[in-house]
Amino acid sequence: MTLNIIPLMIGPWQWVIIGLAILLLFGGKKIPELMKGLGSGIKEFKDASKEESTDIKEKE
Repeated sequence: MTLNIIPLMIGPWQWVIIGLAILLLFGGKKIPELMKGLGSGIKEFKDASKEESTDIKEKE
């Protein structure tokens, strides 16, 4: 039972190590581009879900 909870326990030092690993893998110049792409993807998803909900309301 406790083995299922252990991966969810990420402390601040683990986040620092993960951040440093990402920085080393992608480099400082690529990270803003990746975040911009992630943000635009989330925005497109929200817009698409809003359009879908308005289409459903119009059909009713």
